[in-house]
Amino acid sequence: MVSRRRFLGSATAVAGAAAGFAALPHSAPARAAGRIAPEVVVRPGDARYAELAERGYNNRFVATPDEIWLVHSAAQVEKAVNQAVADNQRVTVRSGGHCFEGLVDDPQFRLLVDLSEMRGISFDPKMNAFAVEAGARLGEVYKALYEGWGVTVPGGVCPEVGVGGHVSGGGYGPLSRRYGLVVDHLYAVEVVVADRRRGARTIVATRDAGDPNRDLWWAHTGGGGGGFGIVTRFWFRTPGASGRPSALLPKPPARMRKTVVSWPWSELTEARFTRLVLNHGAWHAANSAPGSEYSVMHSSLQLHSSITGTIELEIRMDATLPRTSQLHDDYIRAVNAGVGLEPTVDITEGSWLDVTLEPTPSYGDYGRQKSMGGHLRKPLTESQVRALHRSLSDPSHYGAGLVYLAAYGCRINTVQSSATAIPQRDSVFKLWYSNNWADPAQDDYEVEWLRTLRKNVHGATGGFPVPDGRQDGGYINYPDVDMLDPAQNTSGVPWYSIIWKDNYPRLQRVKNTYDPHNVFRHAMSLTPS
Repeated sequence: MVSRRRFLGSATAVAGAAAGFAALPHSAPARAAGRIAPEVVVRPGDARYAELAERGYNNRFVATPDEIWLVHSAAQVEKAVNQAVADNQRVTVRSGGHCFEGLVDDPQFRLLVDLSEMRGISFDPKMNAFAVEAGARLGEVYKALYEGWGVTVPGGVCPEVGVGGHVSGGGYGPLSRRYGLVVDHLYAVEVVVADRRRGARTIVATRDAGDPNRDLWWAHTGGGGGGFGIVTRFWFRTPGASGRPSALLPKPPARMRKTVVSWPWSELTEARFTRLVLNHGAWHAANSAPGSEYSVMHSSLQLHSSITGTIELEIRMDATLPRTSQLHDDYIRAVNAGVGLEPTVDITEGSWLDVTLEPTPSYGDYGRQKSMGGHLRKPLTESQVRALHRSLSDPSHYGAGLVYLAAYGCRINTVQSSATAIPQRDSVFKLWYSNNWADPAQDDYEVEWLRTLRKNVHGATGGFPVPDGRQDGGYINYPDVDMLDPAQNTSGVPWYSIIWKDNYPRLQRVKNTYDPHNVFRHAMSLTPS
């Protein structure tokens, strides 16, 4: 059943993965060669302003601050926050700029703290952990940790994403079924907060049981970025790990297999589409428990709008195991069973770093976006799948719609839901609905298309994946401000309970303690009580 159209060896994979990644600093730029970096404040009229202001992912939202502080140290962040408080400026922070909503690029924000120059990655012997500044990109982190020490963190699939928001929201990725979420390896955070006197100060909070600031560390294991303070640095060390630096974090596989299985929309009837998605769901429900032989495999079913021509199943797995080929082929067979359509199967293999640093495909001119996401404890039902098909095959829709079902579970589900701020620890899928388009004149129509899809799938629970026996709530890194609107969220369940469930009260206490004057706030942050 499985055909292999091509096999790319390491030479080809290296060429594709190396593009765009130069040699990386292993120490903070602010301290390079013993120099202190200058303070950089960019205002409208400066030639640099447009490029800095427009770094956001979603073209529906463009920042227009009075000042952009391109910072190089926690001390500079403190100064920026103190000015914002003194001058009554709304302050916000940007790491990689990949927020899907307007939580950063909001016209209310008048001072933008840009962390993109804080990209240092090093081993800190005093903390016995790896220090990563919050402006680093995931690809930079993977490259520095692997080339320096042969280790990694189980973060996201997109190498361009910034560490600051990804980690603070409880990020996951292709190695998470094997090693857990990235925050399961977070030892400490450095955070600039605004105290009761409104003065900025820097706190280092660790997971150590006796740390008086431990709750501040905990809030950044899934509570989201920009709502409690500004994180300037993370430290990573796996709990219980000891010895040399190379033993303190997970080691990725020496080689990875990446496969893209695709089915043409032109031959996907509703019955075939439904069978395919139900097969995929049933397989993951049966193979996502802790200890599963398939913990070495990550996959994502990418249900694109019919206008794109195909739907795809992307697979990433350890290529060094004796049973790699059998596990791989059995999985594809199970997903395609009874569909009655032969898929195209493209297989590549290369080093873990080659595969991991492959650039994420761009939407090009389709830079306007609306999305939301969450978690599933059980697969989508047949009626929910048919609702997906109706929206994705709508002939009047010309946006690049996507339903993304990412494999979850296994090692992720061995952690107690209260151990980290992200509480979803018994799910089998991460779910994301997305729509991209080009024309601003189509904003209302395209946003409504995504809303209609979401409402049709989750109509029984007020239009969102409210936690119950089948669903397990939202995800702050897939934000949707519609969750705050009672006209959209008709579930009667507050947005923060949909995202953080029983962890919300503790997060609220952290907010009250470390940001009592609500200096750090956006549309989906907590308000001091």
